[in-house]
Amino acid sequence: MRISVIIPALNEATAIAASLAALPRRDGVEVIVADGGSSDDTRASAEAAGARVITAPRGRGPQMNAGAKASNADVLCFVHADTRLPADAWELIEIALTRESVAGGAFHLAIDGQGWFYRFTARNANIRSRLAGAPYGDQAFFVRRADFEALGGYRNLAYCEDLDFIRRLRKRGRVVLLPASVFTSARRWQQRGRLRVTLRNGTLFFRYWLGLLPERSVEGADPR
Repeated sequence: MRISVIIPALNEATAIAASLAALPRRDGVEVIVADGGSSDDTRASAEAAGARVITAPRGRGPQMNAGAKASNADVLCFVHADTRLPADAWELIEIALTRESVAGGAFHLAIDGQGWFYRFTARNANIRSRLAGAPYGDQAFFVRRADFEALGGYRNLAYCEDLDFIRRLRKRGRVVLLPASVFTSARRWQQRGRLRVTLRNGTLFFRYWLGLLPERSVEGADPR
């Protein structure tokens, strides 16, 4: 089973170097960084780590779609630039996709930060993912290429393109949560404030379910 790791990036020179260094290595796994026009050393850092770097229209959805289009693999795994995969990621994905009823899935979430707040936030995210079948993008979605293309890829939403995609993917088959965790950086909460990020995420989630996040044009995509 050939797997493409697709990482959307914008000015992620520091974070992406660490994430690429932590990727499990195996023949048949290609790594594509879809750069949205970084002004720092993101491209050089990714290339130095062995990734293939492409230029894509800015915006997480368009960047991930461009990465998928550039790949040749049977399975696509979308990883955020500040997220680290577990060592057995590829084996777990392959086992999950041996079941024809499974269209894709994600990993459990762990946050690379100290204290009860990060443990509490990750636990709530995992409960929601398990009960509602709605993991977030930083949990490293994986999907068969055939199903991804049948759905037309990610929509270019201002936010919540991850939830939108998983919601549509569930119509193609089961979305599973794998028995291993990815580690995502705590930097959002540390830089912007824990309460502010938590409230913002909840508000965006609510607005998405109410249909209040219209699709943008690619030209109007904002940086993340």
